[in-house]
This record gives sequence, C-alpha cells and structure tokens, in this order.
Amino acid sequence: MFISKKHLSRRKVLKGAGASIALPFLDAMIPAVSAQPAAKLRLGFVYIPHGAVYQNWTPAQTGSAFEMSPILASLADYKSHMTVISDLRNKPAESPDPHAITAGTWLRCVAPEGTNNPEDGVSVDQLAARTMGGETPFPSLELSTSGANGGSYSSTIAFRTPTQPLPMESNPRKLYFRMFGQGDTAEERNAIAGETTSLLDLVMEDAASLNKELGASDRILMGEYLESVREIEKQMDKLAQQDLSHIDIPDAPLGVPGNFPAHLDLMYDLMALAYQADLTRVATFMSDREVSMRTYNHIGVSDAFHPLSHHQDDPSKLDRLTRVQAWYAASFARFVGKLAVMPDTQGTVLDNSIILYGSCMANSNLHNNDKVPSVILGKGNGRIKGGQHLKYAQDTPLASMMHTILDRANVPVDSFGDSTGLLSEV
Repeated sequence: MFISKKHLSRRKVLKGAGASIALPFLDAMIPAVSAQPAAKLRLGFVYIPHGAVYQNWTPAQTGSAFEMSPILASLADYKSHMTVISDLRNKPAESPDPHAITAGTWLRCVAPEGTNNPEDGVSVDQLAARTMGGETPFPSLELSTSGANGGSYSSTIAFRTPTQPLPMESNPRKLYFRMFGQGDTAEERNAIAGETTSLLDLVMEDAASLNKELGASDRILMGEYLESVREIEKQMDKLAQQDLSHIDIPDAPLGVPGNFPAHLDLMYDLMALAYQADLTRVATFMSDREVSMRTYNHIGVSDAFHPLSHHQDDPSKLDRLTRVQAWYAASFARFVGKLAVMPDTQGTVLDNSIILYGSCMANSNLHNNDKVPSVILGKGNGRIKGGQHLKYAQDTPLASMMHTILDRANVPVDSFGDSTGLLSEV
C-alpha cells in the first residue's frame, strides 16, 4: 500500500479544533516496501496491599500442569501467558514498621537507608523507563486509586532516584486529559471538569477523513479504538456527575468516582488505552494502598481491609480475606483480557507485555516479606515462557525476579538490589 504524506502526518494523532488524540498502531502505517516492525514491549507493575493468603494464592502443583488457585482463578483463560513465581523473599523490606515501607521497597528491593551504590534504590520501572521511554510521550505512567501524593514509601512504588519518589495519579479525569495533551494545572482541571464538549467530537472530522484512506481491517481497529475512548468518556462523565451529587466535601478531587470498583476498573482501562496508543510502555499501578480501610459490601464483605488482614488464622476471616483478594485479581483479569484481544504489530499487546501482579507483603497477619505473592502475565515478545508455576528455594531474593524482568525486557543492568542472579526458568 502506498502511504501519502497526508496519511503519514496522521501516524501519531488525530487533530481538530485545537485538540489531538493519539492513534493505535494501524497496518496502514507500514509502508509496503518495509518489513513489519518489531513489536514494542510493554512493562507493567500492579501492586496489591496486605499480601495474600498463601494457601489460596499458590497453586498446589509446579511446572506446566498446575491448577488455578482460588485467588487467581479468574485468570484461568490466560494460563498460557501466566508465570506464577513462589517463595521469594524481599529481605530489604523487613522492618519493625512494615506498612510504612512495604510498598516503596517492592520495586526497589533496597531498604530505605540505601547502600553505597548510588544506583541502588531506583525502582525497576524507572530503570526500564530510561531504556524504553525515549520513543513515547510519557517515559512512564504512575497510577493509583488513592489520593496519595507519592511523598513516602507507603504512598508510591516508583522511585526515579534512590531519594526521589514519584507521585501516583489517582484522578482518572486528570490522567485522561494528561494523556491526550490537555494539561493538568488546578485551573485547567476545573475548566476540564466543566467542559461538555467531547474530545472525540473535536477530532471526528479528521478521523472520518482518515477512515477513507484505510483498509477494511484498519477501519475496524480504528472503530474499536475510538469506541473504547468514547466509552471511557461516558464512564467519566457519569462518574463525575455521581461524585458532584453525592460528595459533600467541597475540595474533593474532581473526576474520582465514589464507587471504588468503578474507579479501579477505569484506571485499568486508562492504563490499557495508554499501551494501545503507545503513549507509554512502562506503567505502575497501586490498586490500593497499605493500611486500606476499604470495605467490600458488593461482594458481601463488610470488614475493613486492613483489620481483616490481621486474620489471626481465623478460618472465617481467612475466607473473607480470600474473597477480597480474589475480587482484586478478577479486576486485574478484566484488564488482562483487554490486552489479550488488543492487536499489536505482531500478535496481541498481552503477547508483547510483561505485567507483574503482586505484593511486597507475604502473610499479612505476621507482616512478613517471605514468600511474597508474584505472578507475571504476558510473554514479553517471546522472552517469557509462560504457562508455568515456579517454586524457588528458601531465601531466594525477590530482587532476582526483578533482575530477570529487566533482562527479559533488554534493559542492561549489572545487578539489582540483593539479586543473586537471573531466574533462568522464567
């Protein structure tokens, strides 16, 4: 197919009325004379607080014949893309004040006081962003569901330097307009919150013109992509209206849903959209924060999360805690499902991703960091085997898994944290 200069100018964005929107990858972006470009790897790190009930997270069998555990059961459709990694320890996170540092040491694998190496303490995602972030508008995105500002080890998982924690964005409306170039000052956020014009409406004339130049498969992909953008706009408009009518606090963040399940799903949707539009290839997401007092009446659990995590091995509490952790995994599975059907230059976005889902805490009743729950989704452009449960020897460092993820992502590092070497089986 011959690609006109006009067409090439639209390779990255649609434009209209001063607005612009990033495009997904289209076949028509490949000149006929060129080889198909290599798929771009995406990295993701999704944090869950309060560890996991070990016996209900960990599959009973190892190798490729493992059966899904109760907590991870919702990921069964993606078993071939799963790598469950068991019995790792994050010794640098061990502390008499665990909740204060647990989240912030997950992707660092270095204690807050640091080491003599000036690079120790940069989180995995930020090391990756240095190598992978140069070709996208955002080298990395940091997301959360809480209003934490990222100023402490309990409110962020991303560290640009050993002493520079990054803020996590929890406002979906702010994130959406940031992703599509609308700015994020307080004045702009207020203006955006009152704006009734759809971003898509502003660029639809350009989209219609582009569609005339596309082949049938590209038109279908464009339609699906724009529909996903439209659906997110509808969700945000609906949720923003709900917030304004039900929240009495005048300075509550605009655009943050009062409905937590909807908020969680919406942040996942925006993360998927950022991957699809190639706005970033590195993202971190705190699905919730440590010491969360959230309740889960929608699944019949009225206990607050943190007190429930102190289960004292009470069978009824363990059952309710398992239900909560399985619900978080189901929301993550919905996100994985989006990546699994999202076409990429080769295969799907899930094929070309490495998404770590896990926690830095193990047994929440003991506040320990030994046998931390970890599962990787995606095959990393063929560099992750997938479809297996790997169980490691006592005291194998969590840092060795992080080191391995960097290796599979072609991010060169000589060492990472207290890693003792790569996990060759991954």
